[in-house]
Amino acid sequence: MKTTRDTWLLFQRYATQLLRNPVWLIVGFSTPVLYLALFTPLLKGATGFPTHSVIELFLPGILALLAFTTGATSGYNTIFELESGLIERLRVTPAGRLAILMGPILSGLAMMTVFDAVVVAVGFGFGFTVHWTGLLILTVLLWLLAALMAAFSTATALVTKDISSFAAIINGINLPLLLLSGVLLPIALGPAWLRIFAHFNPLYYLVVASRALAAGHLATSAVWQAFAVLVPLCAGVLVWATRVFRRAVA
Repeated sequence: MKTTRDTWLLFQRYATQLLRNPVWLIVGFSTPVLYLALFTPLLKGATGFPTHSVIELFLPGILALLAFTTGATSGYNTIFELESGLIERLRVTPAGRLAILMGPILSGLAMMTVFDAVVVAVGFGFGFTVHWTGLLILTVLLWLLAALMAAFSTATALVTKDISSFAAIINGINLPLLLLSGVLLPIALGPAWLRIFAHFNPLYYLVVASRALAAGHLATSAVWQAFAVLVPLCAGVLVWATRVFRRAVA
């Protein structure tokens, strides 16, 4: 009960902090919308890309991209808190260590969900067909990936304790993971060796499942494969991140 209360209090703190940053809100809302407005027209008529379903394939990938970037960038805030001494002050508070870790993660998930709703609404104006049940299941998968990446990002920030080292690690994994996931273009358009390497990327399973669920295909193998990959991976990373966090604020 105490952990739940502490998590809620910290969730409110970080959510309020995010809402008070208008620049972050403007960039957060405008980036996915610009992807839809500027990138989607380029795909129409592209070789091997079905013109009639461009938005149906592209928008789910953008949702997966939002989940990935939301989680991956959360460690920057942890670095700032380390430099400002907030982590030091948290050591003497009675708040549970798990709550201190989960508060900012959950606030990030909440804001990501709002951004996703905006993207779907804009996509609807571009002709995207909304399948509500599929989108609800997809939301769970997006939360899993965002929580996984946020926990990894936070723990990495606490281990490196330096923004240069942290940025090098995060930027170093971002590019290969994004390119091997088929976020912007289906990985099926690539050569055989690229499709093989993609199966070692957890983001790939989310992207494939997101396109299936957005199309209303709930019982495909892509959906259960995404859950089979993301659930244990998310749990394992959260356990590791919790241990790192407890040592950091011990």
